[in-house]
Amino acid sequence: MPYTLADVLPSVAASFGSGTHNPLGFAPNRDVVVLLIDGLGAELLTRHRDIAPTLAAQTTGTLTAGFPATTATSLTSLALGAPCATHGIIGYSFAVPGSDGVRLLNSLRWRLDSAMGDDARDMYPPETLQPGNSRLQDLADHGVELHYVIPAYQRTSGLTRAAFRAAGTLHPATGLGEVRAGILEVAGHHDARPRFAYAYFPDLDMTGHLHGPESPEALAVLREIDTFVADLLTELPGTCTLLITGDHGMIHADTVIDLDSQRGLHRGVRLIGGEARVRHIYLERTGALPDVLAEWAGELPRHARVVSREQALDEHWFGPTPPGPRIADRIGDIIAVAEGRSVLVRPEREPLESAMLGHHGAWTPDEQLIPLISSR
Repeated sequence: MPYTLADVLPSVAASFGSGTHNPLGFAPNRDVVVLLIDGLGAELLTRHRDIAPTLAAQTTGTLTAGFPATTATSLTSLALGAPCATHGIIGYSFAVPGSDGVRLLNSLRWRLDSAMGDDARDMYPPETLQPGNSRLQDLADHGVELHYVIPAYQRTSGLTRAAFRAAGTLHPATGLGEVRAGILEVAGHHDARPRFAYAYFPDLDMTGHLHGPESPEALAVLREIDTFVADLLTELPGTCTLLITGDHGMIHADTVIDLDSQRGLHRGVRLIGGEARVRHIYLERTGALPDVLAEWAGELPRHARVVSREQALDEHWFGPTPPGPRIADRIGDIIAVAEGRSVLVRPEREPLESAMLGHHGAWTPDEQLIPLISSR
């Protein structure tokens, strides 16, 4: 069985002496920094070793992101050391119960109905919607000092509160220079107490969405990241292990399916969640499942695999352990997973997302495979 993003922090914790499950075999060190490069796919790195020779040379293995391969799900899987069937952040957006029926929660922005909707942190407190302990909480309980090298706004975001859950010292960082300074500040202490830092850099993902994952613009960002890592490795003390990975890769869309224009796909459907590569379809009534499933499968025969929730759970799409009813209800009655380079967009409801050239979430190696890069 391939190792996954969810194996990283249990292995880090074991290297600190907190727990014994160390599937990735990390060696002990005083300090550890995990740097997540949003959108850093293993296939992208393999194809462009010439642009990123340091990252390629320091790669020690390949992980799978887990399904769906999307930021909100992956960051929570990283933080909890568990797949989304366990933690419940099952996609970019999914159904949650409300006083007047179900609504969509955009888990990346923690907003209702869409990425631009109302702030949902009061109505759906992140710590309630995702109540499980994170591995960072375990580290803190073990006496490890926690640090975050992330954009300042993320510290109180709904997703950070749901996934990471533990207090720590913030080193505000947006550009690579600030990320470097924050990591070096974490590693530059002289006392014996161990430190763990989670660091994050978003620009590769953002550029890939806007211009395509292998556009000149995205490859320029990849080159900048490689130079940054090469310099950082020369500056880090030997008492700090730097681990770098991604949350997903990305594909360039070449076949666009407009779900909003195909009215037959909306018969019997209450809500459509997810994102362009993985759609969750929630029905108005459960008895309509055979007809709606047949309609979607018939309309998208070459562009998506369409299955029922029951089939997806039987095949363990969301993790090896079946979810409880509370999490299972967040999964669509029907799931449509785009195949090849097709995308299932909603220009009327999701204009920003639908205009993107780069997408992720589904099963292709370009989306699922991420590198594990180590300074040691």
